[in-house]
Amino acid sequence: MTSAALGNANAKTALKMALFALGMLGLAFASVPLYRVFCQVTGFGGTTQVAATAPGAVAGEIGVRFDANVNGVPWRFKPKQTTVRIAPGARTQVAYEATSLVARPTSGTATFNVTPAIAGQYFSKIECFCFTEQTLEAGQSVDMPVIFFVDPAIKEDPDTAHIDEITLSYTFFPLEKQAASR
Repeated sequence: MTSAALGNANAKTALKMALFALGMLGLAFASVPLYRVFCQVTGFGGTTQVAATAPGAVAGEIGVRFDANVNGVPWRFKPKQTTVRIAPGARTQVAYEATSLVARPTSGTATFNVTPAIAGQYFSKIECFCFTEQTLEAGQSVDMPVIFFVDPAIKEDPDTAHIDEITLSYTFFPLEKQAASR
């Protein structure tokens, strides 16, 4: 092989490697939004669905248990009721209560999931405080409603037909801009 041909082959290899590295870098930046979309579509990892309306109640009953946690937000956060039994497909409203424990305004955002994780694809929220950032004034207490339903198809899927109770869990975290200003 001549030196000109060898130089040309090396340039092609270098170009391919550079394009591969750029592609991997782009994939790294896109991985978080792509993973979020994947979880929302499939319910993977207990990610719930979002819906405009409930399909309507069908015969049967399933339990929903509510869990509340804070991680770095100076709030007391708890469900107003710990469990409900609902008909699949029924539009259901519950509330959580948050109280600021400090003498200044604080803001947080809630993450959520359901367990067992496989039930996430059948758990749909119509309205939720977790869709937006929340700010509490000094000592303020607020009710935070959640409107949801469990898709009746959960009882038709052989992988989920045995599920009798789903746990909806929220964790509040401080907003990044607030946490950075401390």
